[in-house]
Amino acid sequence: MSRKLIYQCLCVLLVVAIGGCSQYQFESSLKQIIDKGVIRVGSLYGSTSYYNGAVSTEGFEYELAKGFADYLGVKLEVYPYHSFDELEQELAQGRLDLIAANVTMTEDHKNAYTFGPAYQSTVFELVYKKGTGRPRNFSQLEGTLKITNNTLYREALKSAREHYQIDWIETDEKDVEELLQMVSTGELDYTISDSNILNIVRRRYPNLGIGFSVTDTLQVGWVLDESSDDSLRAALIEFFGSMQLSGQLSALEDRYFGHVRTFDFVDTRAFVRAVNNKLPKYKDMFIAHAGEIDWRLIAAIGYQESHWDPDAVSPTGVRGLMMLTRATAKDMGLSDRTDAEQSISGGARYFARLLRRIPARVKEPDRIWMAMASYNVGLGHLEDARRITESMGYNPDLWIDVKRHLPLLRQKKYYQSTRFGYARGDEAVHYVENIRRYYDSIVYLESESSPLLDETPDTEQSLLQTTSTE
Repeated sequence: MSRKLIYQCLCVLLVVAIGGCSQYQFESSLKQIIDKGVIRVGSLYGSTSYYNGAVSTEGFEYELAKGFADYLGVKLEVYPYHSFDELEQELAQGRLDLIAANVTMTEDHKNAYTFGPAYQSTVFELVYKKGTGRPRNFSQLEGTLKITNNTLYREALKSAREHYQIDWIETDEKDVEELLQMVSTGELDYTISDSNILNIVRRRYPNLGIGFSVTDTLQVGWVLDESSDDSLRAALIEFFGSMQLSGQLSALEDRYFGHVRTFDFVDTRAFVRAVNNKLPKYKDMFIAHAGEIDWRLIAAIGYQESHWDPDAVSPTGVRGLMMLTRATAKDMGLSDRTDAEQSISGGARYFARLLRRIPARVKEPDRIWMAMASYNVGLGHLEDARRITESMGYNPDLWIDVKRHLPLLRQKKYYQSTRFGYARGDEAVHYVENIRRYYDSIVYLESESSPLLDETPDTEQSLLQTTSTE
């Protein structure tokens, strides 16, 4: 029995299980998708849904959509947009099969759309800057409330208008993450954010405070066209049920929402321990495979990527000590990404390749810093940032200017007109700065006598002082 026939049989069983639709309805939804061999999914650009990563497409919603396409045995086509209103229009006109964009199941939305099963929950929060006075309800707001021009956010405020006199400003130029940053810097008094996005952004801006919850807990689900029959929804129920039972859904949520690496005293202390306990095991490998590049720089990249863990795995499938994709590992001639020496060899050669692709007019050490950023965010996104840098009157060949503009790749105003679109450019900046600190620390420790490598309180404090002065 062919794979397609197996899935067609599954479709029939799913339809029967939910009460039976007519044959015509059945063929118009799930069977049509399977016969075409393609499912068309609409999403939104952003860190919780869809974006172009360093070497591949990333995002929590994208990962789920890819899993569902694989479950059906069809090809995935993702159509990312900049606003939910655009997605609604595309779905209504039949150009999408479903929307995967962190859509909340409010009463209005339930009346307007057909939802798949709930797979996540969220709460809309009123966000303020800590130290400015926490508001407990809308009547205590003293300043400007601005939200992104988005039906989902606008609707979160509708019920509150029944009890409070609320005024707010809506913006097309800023997305939620940009508004949260403005609150953090004091440029804006208040905004509204769903808790999934806020949990990520607060790792970068810990001074963001939650004043109060604007909504009760809301379920999140994928949106189907109203004309869809129950066969596609039944397939979604089966898919998400299997994801929950296997633990894959919880693991995916944890990878995307549960951890953001920071560089602080605790991290530095862990680095000292790693230099003492892990680096000796891999030092000769770094030296052997670094080529013309300083081995300590390759080692610093390796620590930033995996904390020198040969078995490390990322949400997007990159793995190993140097966190290489399957495609990159193949290009570098690696047979096993989890083999430490192969990973170090491949990572060093891949970094050398990126270094060669930085324009020759970019001088050292800026070439190195830009190659590092490319290792993290991708060469295409770096070039987008360099073009933005030049268009704003700065020097695209100087890292100090480029790193000021890499974070703009998060902003809709800029990324919608670039070749490679949205990117977490600010993380690339932190990535480079972290590696520079790690590199300087390794150089410092290697230049000292062996007693300095003993992990004593004085040694840790000395290293803290050294790495925090950059």
